[in-house]
Amino acid sequence: MSHWHAGATVFGAPVDEVLLHLYRCRGDEAFFTSLESALRQRKVTSLARLRSRLPASARWLVDLARSDADSGLESLLRLRLHILGIRLECQISITGVGRVDFVIGGRLILEADGAEHHDGRAARHRDLRRDAAASALGYESLRFDYALIVHDWPVVSAAIVSALVRAGGTR
Repeated sequence: MSHWHAGATVFGAPVDEVLLHLYRCRGDEAFFTSLESALRQRKVTSLARLRSRLPASARWLVDLARSDADSGLESLLRLRLHILGIRLECQISITGVGRVDFVIGGRLILEADGAEHHDGRAARHRDLRRDAAASALGYESLRFDYALIVHDWPVVSAAIVSALVRAGGTR
């Protein structure tokens, strides 16, 4: 992808400016995932000002953004599910399981497994143990890695929608 900007290059530009530029160059998903990361790191100086400088059609992205996403992968998953009209709870603690990325309809756990915390035998074992503990409590767990969420979204969305249908259609 080529890029050209007529303005002057500014090193050390405020994050808000960088986010606006990112929205213009890369669109909704890149902007949203970066915004949530900036919010988590407390790098956004004025959310209201940032929102006001976006096109009206994009302001909902600021309204949807949260500061508790652990990764851009979680942000992307949440954004895409929002677009599908699927409501979810974020960063939920379940006794005996621990904190999970998302819960839909009180019983479906979604985990966005990036390589940083879910790579290797020990991490895989921990994740399977958590899934078993969740199942014993009546939850169904679905795990998706980076490649699935980013490159194979139709498979991910079909799995989630099918699980919701099995659970009684909670959306």
